[in-house]
Amino acid sequence: MDWIRIRGARTHNLKQINLDIPRGKLVVITGVSGSGKSSLAFDTIFAEGQRRYVESLSVYARQLLGQIEKPDVDLIEGLSPAIAIDQKGSARNPRSTVGTVTEIYDFLRLLFARIGQPHCPQCHSPLRRYTPQQMVDLIVNLPVGRRVLLLAPLTGESESVLSEIRRRGFVRARIDGTVYDLDEPVRLEKYRPHTIEAIIDRLIIRQTADGTPALDRVRVADSVETALKLSGGQLIVQVIDGEEYLLSERYTCPQHGPLDLGQLEPRDFSFNSPQGSCPTCTGLGIVPEFDPALVIPDRSLPLLEAIAPWREGDANSQRYYRDMVRSFANHFGIDPTAPVSSLSPECLSALLYGTGGEPITLHYHVNGQPRSLEAEFEGVIPNLRRRLTGQGADGNSSVLEQYTTPRACPACAGTRLRAEVRAILIAGRSIADVHQMTIGEAFAWASRLVEQAQLSPRDQTIARPIVHEITQRLRFLQEVGLAYLTLDRTTMTLSGGEMQRVRLATQLGAGLSGVLYVLDEPSSGLHPRDHDRLLATLFHLRDLGNSVVVVEHDEATIRAADWIVDIGPEAGPRGGEVVVNGSLPDLLQNPRSLTGQYLSGQRRIPLPAQRRQPHGRWLELRGCRANNLKNIDVRIPLGCFVVVSGVSGSGKSSLIGDTLAPCLSQLLHGGKTRAGEHDALLGIEHLERVVVVDQSPIGRTPRSNPATYSRIFDTIRQLFAATNEAKARGYDAARFSFNVKGGRCEHCAGEGLIQVEMQFLPDLFVPCDVCHGTRYNRETLDIRYRGLNIAEVLDLTIADALDFFARVPTIAERLQTLHDVGLDYLKLGQPAPTLSGGEAQRIKLAAELSRRSNGHTLYILDEPTTGLHLADIDRLLFVLQRLVDAGNTVLVIEHQLDLIAAADWVIELGPEGGERGGYLIGAGPPETIAGIPVSPTGAYLRQKLAF
Repeated sequence: MDWIRIRGARTHNLKQINLDIPRGKLVVITGVSGSGKSSLAFDTIFAEGQRRYVESLSVYARQLLGQIEKPDVDLIEGLSPAIAIDQKGSARNPRSTVGTVTEIYDFLRLLFARIGQPHCPQCHSPLRRYTPQQMVDLIVNLPVGRRVLLLAPLTGESESVLSEIRRRGFVRARIDGTVYDLDEPVRLEKYRPHTIEAIIDRLIIRQTADGTPALDRVRVADSVETALKLSGGQLIVQVIDGEEYLLSERYTCPQHGPLDLGQLEPRDFSFNSPQGSCPTCTGLGIVPEFDPALVIPDRSLPLLEAIAPWREGDANSQRYYRDMVRSFANHFGIDPTAPVSSLSPECLSALLYGTGGEPITLHYHVNGQPRSLEAEFEGVIPNLRRRLTGQGADGNSSVLEQYTTPRACPACAGTRLRAEVRAILIAGRSIADVHQMTIGEAFAWASRLVEQAQLSPRDQTIARPIVHEITQRLRFLQEVGLAYLTLDRTTMTLSGGEMQRVRLATQLGAGLSGVLYVLDEPSSGLHPRDHDRLLATLFHLRDLGNSVVVVEHDEATIRAADWIVDIGPEAGPRGGEVVVNGSLPDLLQNPRSLTGQYLSGQRRIPLPAQRRQPHGRWLELRGCRANNLKNIDVRIPLGCFVVVSGVSGSGKSSLIGDTLAPCLSQLLHGGKTRAGEHDALLGIEHLERVVVVDQSPIGRTPRSNPATYSRIFDTIRQLFAATNEAKARGYDAARFSFNVKGGRCEHCAGEGLIQVEMQFLPDLFVPCDVCHGTRYNRETLDIRYRGLNIAEVLDLTIADALDFFARVPTIAERLQTLHDVGLDYLKLGQPAPTLSGGEAQRIKLAAELSRRSNGHTLYILDEPTTGLHLADIDRLLFVLQRLVDAGNTVLVIEHQLDLIAAADWVIELGPEGGERGGYLIGAGPPETIAGIPVSPTGAYLRQKLAF
């Protein structure tokens, strides 16, 4: 069958739709946000494919997995095995990295275990270990005429070691470099360490007439085995008046002795196993470290009051630490009531880290009695470290943790691996070095590795198939526009679009055919310049013989598709119909299609009639050096709509998310997150508040939903509790909460869904078979407000709820903000795990819009157009412009060209991603950026502004 036939699809808002989708093609499903695209692609097509897979398993396996509900559809034919690659479900484990999820790190571990050359972690000299046979060969092939001693080094208490040597029948030993006859008494200094080696054999190297060794190999082999058994695997070959060789069955450094390395295995290079992980950070690469900026958050305060953690605790504790500060101030001649900012750098260092052995007179009180002591001043941060690790007696570690920030582990420098593993090299690089490379750098290193002269023919033969697997995976990651990511980047820091493209590259590496791939906006977070590479990847998947179904709003992807399905015409109840099912010309010519109207130019997002001009109020960041930023200075005009753009990996998130936002949060709200490295932030006096609206989930369980996050649900529960029936039964507002016992369904604990573990597939949430997804018990559902019970109210879309609660101003105002950001189609009780990153971000934005603003707020948004149709972007722009009109500043990280073109001011970073990025390309109105020849964004912006 050449078509996927769908008949009578009714999932969510789909209206009994019938359509045929061609197999083996790139199919784009588009439409306004909430029109039913995901309901068709994921909740119908993919869900049915997953259900059929489970049905194909044995009865026993199906019992373990539970019953998976059939999608609400009459018929689906021609369905292939389905794989979904969406933007949810990225690993939240700090041990999960780009390298581990793509299996690249697994192949690197295998490569280093097979051909890695161990080196000494201290002196970096190459290490080698010998088999007994290799030791025998080395001895018999020494130059002719040499006299040789074979010695076994021993450790332990001197007298007992000598007694053991005598007991074993050996008559000579070398002690501290001198040979002694053990038949005579040997006097040694008792309290001094000695080097003792038993002399196992004495040899003279001779040759026969034909040049072959004249030594008895059997005798040499017996002596070597005896020495190794006596010493635990070590042998010293001393050439009289010549060199000395330390041979060992273990990897050994001539200067620093044997290392704790056995036969190298892949697990030795894993930071998730005890064999390979750094013992200090246990393989996490970070440790909590007290941050001076958090310990003394306000340096304008007097010295006695400035040290925040020393103000914690009971009265006795506070008095003790105040005494310590007075003693410190008295010793250095400082006024304890003077501000910390007046201290010299030397005094501040001594206050924070101690006097370094220099004693001072400490005056303090014990049970009200004055005491004094001559001792060094411990220092604030060493004192906090001691208390945090439990060596102190106050037990306030949980309180103290708020003054720490994660720092790179000092023992492993953030590489996660122990020193012995980091010293195993291939062509001068350790596995930690490769893991810290960008994907582009790692691809270049791996591509030339097999050809390098440093590898022996044997190593080249071993490395070639492993390197092939590594380069293939790295190539696919480059093809989906991720060359700027480092392999050690933790997956929890990736955006939804980046994580989806990582998984897409993994599927490319699998090389499957005959599969139905369902993707959710793979272009999310991708600069227009990289779209062609992504499209080539999708075409490659298709050309392998797969069907590729993509839910997408991106114009370039829609135009490149083989087949287009446009769902609409609007969102929620006014959507769910097939508007277009055909080719691009069909889409462009259909008057009902909003997508077609925007693509044909009949509609467009208007450019502002007049851009706002900076009026002398600037926020200025100087010397930004976080991650790949190249010591740049950036000025942001306040009271304007500002966009930060640039290719993926150019440093946008490093500048805004890692530097500006944490710095403002610290200064304005006492935030604890450490800001990226920079010199100064100027102009903060113009701001009173900073609001960061990112794409992180509003909750991680089905208990979180738009109603709870926006605090609408509290008022709704009070309305139900105020009904006559509820009062008669004695129900209060808590009765209508699904988070506490009483009114909720206890079978699912008020979640409405039961989590089903799918073993090697993503876990599923299926409706509770007792409450059927309503979350509440029967008695609670008996209570009705204006004809609806609490479960039916949560099942209302935001558009319907706005009509239903029109007479309740506190609810209607908050619902109006959700309507304004284009979320009419969401249900009040829609579980948080089912929301995309873009939807979660707009729920947060709506919550901020419902608050009162004084006009001195900076709003920071990270790619707010994610998941938005062009019509919805138009609405979003109206909301953002409204915020700026109120005197606020909106700062957006964005790739979407319509939004960039509508900005007052654009800051572009680049010109490339990773190490070739981090420079300021230009700043000014969009027309200025469009006129910069080297600007990647400018090239596309010129076309947009030309309309």
